[in-house]
Amino acid sequence: MKQSEITNLSVAELKEKIAELKKQEADLKIAHSVTPLENPLQIRKARRTVARLATELTKRENQ
Repeated sequence: MKQSEITNLSVAELKEKIAELKKQEADLKIAHSVTPLENPLQIRKARRTVARLATELTKRENQ
């Protein structure tokens, strides 16, 4: 998810996306612990996207 897409989301949409991606990240970690993922970089990508969304949410709450 690009930064320009993140800035266009509302606060409610940001919270929804964060919850969705955290669940996806947890599912990927569990799947990776059972059998190695074909592309383990998916975990990193999900984690970084959550961080970007959380940063934008914090920035908006502080304004």
